[in-house]
Amino acid sequence: MCQIRLDNVQKRFGDNPILSDIQLTVEAGEFCVFIGPSGCGKSTLLRLIAGLEDTSAGNIHIDGVRVNDLAPAKRDVAMVFQSYALYPHMTVYDNMAFGLRHLKLGQAEIDRRVRAAAESLHLAALLERKPGALSGGQRQRVAIGRAIVRQPKVFLFDEPLSNLDASLRVKTRVEIARLHRSLGRASMIYVTHDQTEAMTLADKIVLLKPLAGQDGVPSIAQVGHPLELYHHPRNRFVASFIGSPSMNFIDATLQHAGADGLACSAGGITLPAAADARTLPAGSSVTLGIRPEHIAVGQGPLKGRVIHLEHLGEHSYAYLETPLGATPLIAKLSEQQAAIGDTLPFALPAPHLHVFDAEGDALPRLSRHDVTPAALATH
Repeated sequence: MCQIRLDNVQKRFGDNPILSDIQLTVEAGEFCVFIGPSGCGKSTLLRLIAGLEDTSAGNIHIDGVRVNDLAPAKRDVAMVFQSYALYPHMTVYDNMAFGLRHLKLGQAEIDRRVRAAAESLHLAALLERKPGALSGGQRQRVAIGRAIVRQPKVFLFDEPLSNLDASLRVKTRVEIARLHRSLGRASMIYVTHDQTEAMTLADKIVLLKPLAGQDGVPSIAQVGHPLELYHHPRNRFVASFIGSPSMNFIDATLQHAGADGLACSAGGITLPAAADARTLPAGSSVTLGIRPEHIAVGQGPLKGRVIHLEHLGEHSYAYLETPLGATPLIAKLSEQQAAIGDTLPFALPAPHLHVFDAEGDALPRLSRHDVTPAALATH
């Protein structure tokens, strides 16, 4: 296990900034996931750590050693790519042993490492097969095994499951999580666009945002435990990206704010929120946010007409047309049955409302949730 530290790392391609002001520490043994929209530089950042790309500025330290000038082979990292990159004419055993033979290890040590990795990845019965005789999931496990046998300080995964179908992604995701535990919680950095992978695998999520030519703007939107980003997003970008379906947003105007919370107006309706907006003057434009599961359907003074339903088995999502704005609110329904065209009562509980200022930054949420909401009034 080792620590990975990035100090003010930047990457530019010509005049185009890709990554800016990356300040990040991945602690020894952590499973860290890089996630973000296309073009945010998450794979580029992984390649910088691996040494496959050169930094434009800043320093990268692995296990306390500055590695900017070290070749990839000298950094003691192993990378698993989206493509399996297996030698088709070699058996599973030989694919996994190939790198070890170049390291001049003895045959007994090579055999021990390969068979131990094959056992941990459920590949022991497939060692004599060639890649063409394997499923996609089995080939990806061989690629992971090829990394394991090297016993590196850091494992780097670049969207390793994106070529697999849904059921294989779930199975292989479980294998990767189990592998992390079995290797003594080796340090791992994992790039994905899949929120489920990020939320279920990560000890720490690093959410990156595209720079869109904004030089000098930090690329990292927020770093933290998955549930921290979900429940306490730092800004509207984080709130909109983390969660599926996304957080609901309502354009509103601040009416008044005090120590016990605030009141906003949206569509002629007053909405209280347990947030601190005392730094903003009355009349300021704000955005309210609430997760679909936090909308209290079946109770409350507000009404919404169901215009669309998504049935997902144990629960459904109802798209509600409301007087709060032109964008429908998405509400999670558990046992309640509804049909398109139904009008449902609902409430937006003050403790679950996030408030974002005009720049998209989250306002502090009150630590106590015993705020007495003002009466909701419609006009």
